[in-house]
Amino acid sequence: MGSFECWNLGLGGLALLTDAETRSISAENPTGEKGGGGKAQVPSPEEMAQLAVPGREMRQHPSAMLGKGWKVSPCIMSLEPGVTTLADIDGPGIIQHIWITVSEKAYRDTVLRIYWDSEDMPSIEVPLGDFFCNGHGMRCDVNSLAVAVNPVGGFNCYWPMPFQEHARVTIENQRDESIFGFFYQITYALTAVPANAAYFHAQWRRSVTSREAPEHLILEGVEGLGHYVGTYLAWTQFSNGWWGEGEMKFFIDGDGEYPTICGTGTEDYFGGAWCFGSEPDPKNTQTYSTPFLGYPFYSGDEGRVPRHGLYRWHIMDPIRFKEDLRVTVQALGWWPNRTFEPLTDDISSVAYWYQSEPHGDFPVLPAIHERWAR
Repeated sequence: MGSFECWNLGLGGLALLTDAETRSISAENPTGEKGGGGKAQVPSPEEMAQLAVPGREMRQHPSAMLGKGWKVSPCIMSLEPGVTTLADIDGPGIIQHIWITVSEKAYRDTVLRIYWDSEDMPSIEVPLGDFFCNGHGMRCDVNSLAVAVNPVGGFNCYWPMPFQEHARVTIENQRDESIFGFFYQITYALTAVPANAAYFHAQWRRSVTSREAPEHLILEGVEGLGHYVGTYLAWTQFSNGWWGEGEMKFFIDGDGEYPTICGTGTEDYFGGAWCFGSEPDPKNTQTYSTPFLGYPFYSGDEGRVPRHGLYRWHIMDPIRFKEDLRVTVQALGWWPNRTFEPLTDDISSVAYWYQSEPHGDFPVLPAIHERWAR
C-alpha cells in the first residue's frame, strides 16, 4: 500500500489504510521499540537517594506501592548540563508529533536540535521555548495548527518531519545546573518516504536594530529547492508607542536590492490590522491565536519594556524558492510629525522551512548569556 496517507494531511485521509508502523519515544520507552514501553524498574531507596534533587527529596518512588509498569519513568528526572539525546531513529519515516514540558528556566537556556540522515550539522537549532512560540523565556498559550501550547506549558509540535535514513533529536542544557523534570514524547511512523519529500528546518536569530539599519534578518544563506512555511518573532520594544510599521520582505532566487514579496506592515503580515487595536491607548492591545497566525503574547507591565510574541504559518500559502531565499523585517514606528521612525529594538526570530539537503551553514548560535531576555 502507499504510505502517503499516514502523513494525515487532511481529515479525508484518515480512513485510508497504510502499512506504516507507529512508534513513540519517551522516558518510558527511550528507544521507541515495539513492546518496549513501561519496563523501567522501581528504584530502591538507595537509588532514590542518589537521584535526589536539592529541595525535592523523595523518600520513596511514587510507584513503590504499585511496581513495574506503573508510571515508573515518566520523565528525565534531572536534565544535566550538556547534550542529551532524546531520539535516535532509523528510517525511512516521519516524525508526526513532539510533546515537551519543562520549567521556564529551560525556555532560552536549552537548545533543541534535530539532525537528518548522516549530517553533522543540525537542520533545526532553536532555543526550546522559541521553537514552540514561547520566546522571551516567558510562557503563553498558543492555539495553532502546527504548534499548540496548552496550560501550563505543554509544548506540542505537529510540523511533519520526513526523513529517509535517520533522525536524531537532542536537547542541550547550557545552564551550569541541572533542570528538574524534563518530560517529552516523540511520535513517528516508520514508512516509505517519497523521493520528493523535503526536510524540515528551523533557525533562530537575534539582533538589536539600529536607527541607521532598522531591519532584523530572519533568514539568509538558504540554498537549494524548497519552501518557507513559518515565522515566529519575539519582539522587545525599547521605546514607547507603536512599533510594528515595518514590512516583511522575501528575497527569492537571486533578488538583489528589491524583494519579490514585500508586505505592508508587521501587524498585517501576522493577520492583524490597525496596530492590534493599540492606538491610541496601549491598554487596548488585543492578542489572538488562530490556526495559521497569531499574536498570543503581549506584556506591557508598568515599569517594564513591552514584549510581543507573534507567529505566521505559511501552510496554505508556502513561499517557494528554487535557488535561494532571504527574509527580513523592518523595525519602524512613528515620529511626532507622522513620518516613519527607525527603531532600536531587540528582535528574536525563528524561521521554519522545508528544503532538499544538504543545507547551507547556520550562523553560530549566540551563547547563553546573549540569549537572555532583556
